[in-house]
Amino acid sequence: MNVLLAAALFAVTAAAQTPQSVSVLVPIVGSVVGANEVRWKTSVQLVNDARQEMFVALRLPTAPDQPMVAFTLPPGATQSFSDVVNDAFGIDAALSPLIVQTLGARSVRVAASVYAVRGSDVTGPEPIPIAYNESSYPLRTLNGLSFSDSFRTNIGLVNLGDKEADFTVALQRIAGRNISIARLTIPPNSLVHNSIQSLFPLITKGDDFMIVVETSAPNTYVYGSVIDNTTSDARFVQPSIGSTEAQYGILVGHE
Repeated sequence: MNVLLAAALFAVTAAAQTPQSVSVLVPIVGSVVGANEVRWKTSVQLVNDARQEMFVALRLPTAPDQPMVAFTLPPGATQSFSDVVNDAFGIDAALSPLIVQTLGARSVRVAASVYAVRGSDVTGPEPIPIAYNESSYPLRTLNGLSFSDSFRTNIGLVNLGDKEADFTVALQRIAGRNISIARLTIPPNSLVHNSIQSLFPLITKGDDFMIVVETSAPNTYVYGSVIDNTTSDARFVQPSIGSTEAQYGILVGHE
């Protein structure tokens, strides 16, 4: 089915009767140029392992105009995008979560990975965990973060709600003891993707930092990525629920 026709039918059907559908989230996809002239890309694979055709819509909620494409996926079929931002949406550069919505009672199976390209060099793919359920939680922790001559860390804060979301972000080395605290207000359907040192400019170099993120806003997500400065190999950091020492709370005094 033509992609534009499929998208139109998806919108008309949704407006007509709000049909049953299932949405899953790829926390971040992109096609962007980073440090050392490395272009980061995201591959996405969609698999229909059901016996009937599935109708699928893809949307970039924090990209300009929230672009969407939709298509049908036959039984047993696989749709692969080696660079989903460019291949699916025709966009040269964007950074956004990806919402995969399937009409019906179950979702297509989704897999995603990030990789870096510099000239003819391509890094190995780093899997990105898929959020199949609402992942908002008042406290979430990103562990194993580094900022040194060898590694750098980026932090992502996502607000997919329809209202502003307030985030309190605490940097810790020892659970429950804050080195520094940053507070951010993120508009609806927006993403903040920053280096750890831009959030905490006074930090010293080191490994095994953790970040505890507190927000009461629904439809939010946090993630991290640790990147090797020499090879550009990346490690995606999925949040754990709660803080390592949740009984202390996030707003304990600084070290």
